[in-house]
Amino acid sequence: MPMGEKWNAYQPSKSTWLWSCVGAAVLTMVVGFSWGGWVTGSTAVKQAETASEQAAATLAANICVHRFLAAPDASAQLAELKKADSWKRDSFVQDGGWVTFADMKKPVRGAAELCADQLASAELPTASAGALPQTEAVN
Repeated sequence: MPMGEKWNAYQPSKSTWLWSCVGAAVLTMVVGFSWGGWVTGSTAVKQAETASEQAAATLAANICVHRFLAAPDASAQLAELKKADSWKRDSFVQDGGWVTFADMKKPVRGAAELCADQLASAELPTASAGALPQTEAVN
C-alpha cells in the first residue's frame, strides 16, 4: 500500500486524539510564555505599577529641573550640586525640597536621582538671570 493511502486510511484512537490535543496545548503555552510575550495577570499588574512609578518619577524630575533652574540662586546651587559626589547629588536635590510638591510628606520616589542626573549635565543660560533653558522641539 502506498504512503498516501496509508495516511488516508489511518484512524487515530480517542487516547491518541486526547494526548495530541494535550501536547499541542502544552507546546502552545510553552512557546507563548517563553517567546510570545505572554504574562500572567499578576505580572502584568506589577509591570503596570512599575511603569506608572517610573512615569511619575520622570515627570517629577522634569518639574524639579525647571524649579531648580528658575530659583534666584540657581547658579550657586548648580555649582554646589556639581561639586558634590555623584552619589550625594540626589540627597542634595531632595534636601533642597525641589522634588517635594504641595501636600506631599515625602518626595516622589526616584525623582531626586533623575533630577540630579539631569542637573549635573545642565548649563545655566547666560542671556538673562532666572531664565529657563530653551529645549528643542522634537518632531
